[in-house]
Amino acid sequence: MPPSSAAARDIDTLVIGAGQAGLATSYWLGRAGVDHLLLEQRPELGGAWQDRWDSFYLNTPNFAFLLPGMMYDGPEPDAFLPRDEVIELFRDYARKIGAPVQLGTEVTRVARAARAGGGPTADGGFAVDTNQGRWLARNVVLANGAYQRPRIPPSAAKLPRHIAQLHSHEYRNPQQLPAGVVLVVGTGQSGGQITEDLLAAGREVHLSVSACPEAPRRYRGQDTFYWLLEVNLHGPDYGINGLQLEQLPSPAARFMCNPLVSGNDGGHSIRLRDLGRRGVRLHGHFEGTDDGVITFSDDLAARIALMEQAFGQRMQVMLDAYIAAAGIGAPAAEPVPAIDWQPSSSGARLDLEAEGISTVIWSTGYGLDFGFLDIPVLDEWNYPRHQRGVTEVPGLYAVGLPWLTRHASSTVAAVGMDAEYVATHLAAR
Repeated sequence: MPPSSAAARDIDTLVIGAGQAGLATSYWLGRAGVDHLLLEQRPELGGAWQDRWDSFYLNTPNFAFLLPGMMYDGPEPDAFLPRDEVIELFRDYARKIGAPVQLGTEVTRVARAARAGGGPTADGGFAVDTNQGRWLARNVVLANGAYQRPRIPPSAAKLPRHIAQLHSHEYRNPQQLPAGVVLVVGTGQSGGQITEDLLAAGREVHLSVSACPEAPRRYRGQDTFYWLLEVNLHGPDYGINGLQLEQLPSPAARFMCNPLVSGNDGGHSIRLRDLGRRGVRLHGHFEGTDDGVITFSDDLAARIALMEQAFGQRMQVMLDAYIAAAGIGAPAAEPVPAIDWQPSSSGARLDLEAEGISTVIWSTGYGLDFGFLDIPVLDEWNYPRHQRGVTEVPGLYAVGLPWLTRHASSTVAAVGMDAEYVATHLAAR
């Protein structure tokens, strides 16, 4: 019997996803006395952190673990948690708050519930189909995360069949890859960290440079994320609004790269020139592939310089303005050490066979995936139209998306604030 033909179960609120956004929402819904259930398609709790590679460390320091009702209180607030400890912390959090979770439940369709005579209801009721049956819910919270659909360029299909291809989503360790040289495409945080992981294993690596900015791991006496979090949470109090949603130059900016830093080895910045000095063969932006030859933009030197300057041109100015406006006695910024390495003119073409490349890792990010949502509420970027997580459809909400209300909306540090607002709005319906 298909799920949609079984007797539907009634509930006030369904939360789709039991990662950090879903759990934070559950915390506030529970405090408000709202009957709810979290539907999680994975067989175990731990969210998208379970998709990270073996050597992964959280990129934000321990002090930024700020889920509602559970803050980091250990002895190393400035250290970084490894993947498995992050996963276990979320499982502990779910147990601590008593989150009602149904695991192994994939949502296949969310639609407006129909009246007895046909047509959608007017009060925001929803029919939710899953592989475990159908639900009728008065409210639905979309908390299925920002890392849903790995993006791979269409031209990847033109690579020779003997070349192993995987997205960073599937990468676990160097040992899973065939022998040979590895090409990593993309220099976001995943691309930079996976490149370092491969280097540590003695693998030869080529790296295609994208447009993600470099940034110092520490700035003016604090981890850089400390200042970013301060500006996210308190910047508007001092007229510093650069990390608020209203200040984005365009909707596309919601998906901009995060600074190129790592939580490994006690936390450090990743610098492209340093990777080059250590033997990584750097290339420009990936443009396409044909007959075993990959083409890149022929602007590597200028691209590296641009990534090096990006922090100073925007983020540093904003952080300095906040520190001054808030009257914080932070030390002066330390100069960024120069790295004596210049990219060679390697051209804009790379012959995979000639270079012995056996594997391509696509560190090209993720796209949002609301394919189950049978309600016209998404914009051209597949992003729900909303105000502070309250969509234009009564009873439908979103939490945990990048730039939902601010730069840090999808992070462990700030997701609880958006979840509280959504839960309060929902409870008042």
